[in-house]
Amino acid sequence: MRLLVSATCLLILLLNGACTDQLDDTNTPINSTLNTEVAADADALIDTTPSDPIIDAAAEASQAHSAIDIVKAHESVMRSIYTEVTPSVVHILAIGTSVGGSDWMTPSQGEGSGFVWDLDGHIVTNYHVVAGAQEVVVTFWNGNQLDATVVGEDPFSDLAVLNVDPTGTPLLPVKLGDDDSVQVGDFALAIGHPFRQKHTMTSGIISAIGRTRPSGTTQFSIPDVIQTDAPINPGNSGGPLLNRIGEVVGINTQIISSGTGANSGIGFAVPINIAKRVIPGLIADQEYEYGWLGITGINLTPRHAEQLGLPAITQGVYVHQIVEPSPAEKAGLLPSASPDEYANKQFPEGGSIIVSINDQPVIGMDDLISYLVRLTQPGDVISLQIIDNRGNETSVEIELGVRPKVLP
Repeated sequence: MRLLVSATCLLILLLNGACTDQLDDTNTPINSTLNTEVAADADALIDTTPSDPIIDAAAEASQAHSAIDIVKAHESVMRSIYTEVTPSVVHILAIGTSVGGSDWMTPSQGEGSGFVWDLDGHIVTNYHVVAGAQEVVVTFWNGNQLDATVVGEDPFSDLAVLNVDPTGTPLLPVKLGDDDSVQVGDFALAIGHPFRQKHTMTSGIISAIGRTRPSGTTQFSIPDVIQTDAPINPGNSGGPLLNRIGEVVGINTQIISSGTGANSGIGFAVPINIAKRVIPGLIADQEYEYGWLGITGINLTPRHAEQLGLPAITQGVYVHQIVEPSPAEKAGLLPSASPDEYANKQFPEGGSIIVSINDQPVIGMDDLISYLVRLTQPGDVISLQIIDNRGNETSVEIELGVRPKVLP
């Protein structure tokens, strides 16, 4: 490239009497001895001088070479992650209660993915993959198959822990990441067994963070769910969602489908930091208990705030219903009145408004659910800053209960 530039400068030197191929930090020629009749205006020189096809071709070749290097580096990263993580990813066959007529019985089967959690033989997957299973078979990357027992299940987070004989096959636990560091646009990889296509890797990006999604198996929601466009299909459930260095940042759990059951570019994963809280509890106690407040709430909008006589900038959770009995009821939080009492208004009045929890601002239900799931447990005493139905702001202390499996 230097040779081409020098050759071109020689040609300019012959024509104009001066040349430079040196640039300072602003890309301005250091040597400005060009004939003033030819280059009195630098901009005019740039605008009127024909481009050099040799230099243009060389620049294009250089850019193409750089692009190829980038692609090669990308491919190298993906191959490395696949090679490192695949031995930790397993296929799960869940055989359930037999179904059929009086003369024949066919066992129901479900399939999914999972990954090795530790050297003690614990395997993590989705609750919905193994729920109700009478028999579970785990197949490892080397073809070894081991019977597994279900150690613990948590339908609230859609997580479950299996256990296999740790001496039955080499175990390679995954590396756990930190979903607090995940950002939209980050590289994302999924490894699993979609449609029985074993050890399939797909890639994409993190499309969104902080989603609140229904668990699919309970009346409660999972907070801080990670959204990705990395293709996730039936059979991927329970498999890892990975970052660019092969760490698990989520457990693939759901997709939004157009009705075919196949991926449409919107998949969801349980954040790994929630799994870090839940999985040890499932291993030790077969279940995990969540702190429980006992409300259903609505995000307060500017229109709703004004209707309640509050500044439009007021943000928080409007308490719509209170479970009876519950910690919220015991503490005296108020639900909204029946909409029938306000037939001419679309928004029922009278409920308490939660604006913070333990001095952390509450913008909406997503914030409240996330705080309760990530940072509390039954028996904790929390401080809620609320606005009551008279517009007065006050602080209320509430001892959290244990989240019930089914709401009363």
